[in-house]
Amino acid sequence: MGSLSSPVLLLLFVGSAGVIWYAGIKLSDTTDVLAERLHLGSALGGLILLAIATNLPEVAITVSAALADQLDVAVGNILGGIAVQTVVLAVLDAAGVRPRAPLTRLAASLQLVLEGALVVVVLAVVVMGTQLSPDLHAARLAPASVAIALLWVVGLILLDRAGRGLPWHEGGDAPDSQPEPRGHSRGKKEKAASNKGLGTRRAALVFGGAALATLVAGVVIERSGEEFFARQGLSGVLFGATVLAVATSLPEISTGLTSTRLGDYQLAVSDIFGGNAFLPVLFLVAALISGKPVLPAAHDTDIYLTALGIILTVVYMTGLVFRPQRQYARMGVDSIAAVVIYLVGIAGLATIAT
Repeated sequence: MGSLSSPVLLLLFVGSAGVIWYAGIKLSDTTDVLAERLHLGSALGGLILLAIATNLPEVAITVSAALADQLDVAVGNILGGIAVQTVVLAVLDAAGVRPRAPLTRLAASLQLVLEGALVVVVLAVVVMGTQLSPDLHAARLAPASVAIALLWVVGLILLDRAGRGLPWHEGGDAPDSQPEPRGHSRGKKEKAASNKGLGTRRAALVFGGAALATLVAGVVIERSGEEFFARQGLSGVLFGATVLAVATSLPEISTGLTSTRLGDYQLAVSDIFGGNAFLPVLFLVAALISGKPVLPAAHDTDIYLTALGIILTVVYMTGLVFRPQRQYARMGVDSIAAVVIYLVGIAGLATIAT
């Protein structure tokens, strides 16, 4: 896209972001309808199907970069995306909670704490994988990437078991949390779709069309955005970790706002944690396509972003345990802390990337 003018590149970037936003809404709605009608269950529907669907921009970018043997932006986007998507919880806290109360107070449950722990464990393995020798691989499989994928699967199995009940008071849910059970918004969406005459086949077609649009837009937004912002003097690392990460997090924002609007606060948090736990699995995809381990080639900026993602996740895990009552600037103290930590973290990243 180097022959295109800057205004055209910016138009492509903004237009692709709009496609990702709109397609993300359609993906969220049809995913919930399909999960209900196919009886996939809360854990499978939320942590697998929706995690993959809302992260299709990252999937597209990772595959495109692996095919071009240019993994630096993809790695930065994956790890920077985890940090940004965690901060999305602050957006949901400020814009989507009714009645006015901190998001983590209404969403608090042990299952969400476990989901946050899965994110932390996966990211810890990412850091360990960056220290391994690049020659340590067989049949295009690197041990760290395989371990991440296996941990993700095992984590989903444990979370599915936790979703059926925990040996705690109220099944692991905090008192005075959201009045309706987690995932109730899926049933409401399915009922609304049925009232509109949306059949399962049509829902699947809409899902497929939205997924394809998101994949194409993901490639376009990465290529146009990288070229445009490079002309503005923004390094590839900072672009991937900030601008691109925010743009590809649009599906999570639209999905989360829909869930919080329907009062399904636990599902909103679960979708963020579930997507963050899934993103590092894309390193296995990148390794299979490129034919070489990805994590040993990670830069110090990538390790820095991984640590930032861990810190932000722990902030919200702490909020889910302590359940803050008061709000400041329409946010709980955990969301304020997350925003401040993220901004300070990105400022620190700029000193490393330059």
